Amino acid sequence: MAKLYFYFASMNAGKSSTLLQTAFNYGERGMRVSLWTAALDNRPGFGAISSRIGLSSDAHRYEADTDIESRVLADHGEQPIACVLVDEAQFLTEAQVWQCARLADDAGIPVLCYGLRTDFQGALFPGSAALLGIADALVELKAVCDCGRKAIMNLRVDAEGRAVSEGAQTEIGGNDRYVALCRRHFVDKLGGAYPGEPLAG
Repeated sequence: MAKLYFYFASMNAGKSSTLLQTAFNYGERGMRVSLWTAALDNRPGFGAISSRIGLSSDAHRYEADTDIESRVLADHGEQPIACVLVDEAQFLTEAQVWQCARLADDAGIPVLCYGLRTDFQGALFPGSAALLGIADALVELKAVCDCGRKAIMNLRVDAEGRAVSEGAQTEIGGNDRYVALCRRHFVDKLGGAYPGEPLAG
């Protein structure tokens, strides 16, 4: 039976690398996959899934109004799709997460979603919240803090590398804007203040 999977982690845990390895494994066996990523990511390589270790692949881009289910089913009708792989899944809408569930439940196509669990304030993204609620399988990928502990938080920093505690939930960036940290060092970088509290000093 096909399932809906959510592979989640902080930044720099290898989510995109793992997704691309999975796509390669299917392709190596002559199976076709459908790759998706968020359209709002306008960094170099826009429209493609790419990893920090140099792996990349072309992908469909989704926006909030994209009907992923219909597009996958239309494509599947022309040539069978063995698996759907979604990068940046935190940006899915709740409706799109349910579309992914129907692809698994009704069409029998496994859907593997990869994304952040929480934002720079420790709050769930809407897509992540929906996936945590209904996915058949939840898999945490591990990132490492500077101290060696598991990194579960995403610290946003400004151009000078100072911690940022307020702002829009979505701000696209890589290592220049985000640092994966354990919760203790995340709070330390915020001056000992938890998200929502003013920075010290």
